[in-house]
Amino acid sequence: MSEDPTHAPADTARAYYRALDTDDYDLLAGLLTPGFVHERPDMTLEGSDRFVQFMRDERPMNDTTHPVDGVYEQVDGEGVVVRGRLLAADGTTIARFADVFSFEGEKIARIRTFTA
Repeated sequence: MSEDPTHAPADTARAYYRALDTDDYDLLAGLLTPGFVHERPDMTLEGSDRFVQFMRDERPMNDTTHPVDGVYEQVDGEGVVVRGRLLAADGTTIARFADVFSFEGEKIARIRTFTA
């Protein structure tokens, strides 16, 4: 079982992408609140169990990586914005993204994704 990191919001956001890129679904589940919501341009996923299930079993491409180009903490320290790229297995860019993270305590409560 993976460690449950207890870091600053920026570290937790980085751990989120590491979990996705390494298929570490125990780590991913441990980073999220039970009521986690992911809003993305094509859908909204509600509940951490539902989100982890989607990422593990249903996402259209699971051989991808998420290089992070910048992490920006909000002034109040309550949230983080991450700018990055979604890359295919061959390294080509599928999309550029900005994810806005909201936290409850040390866990991720919501991510709103913007893509270009």
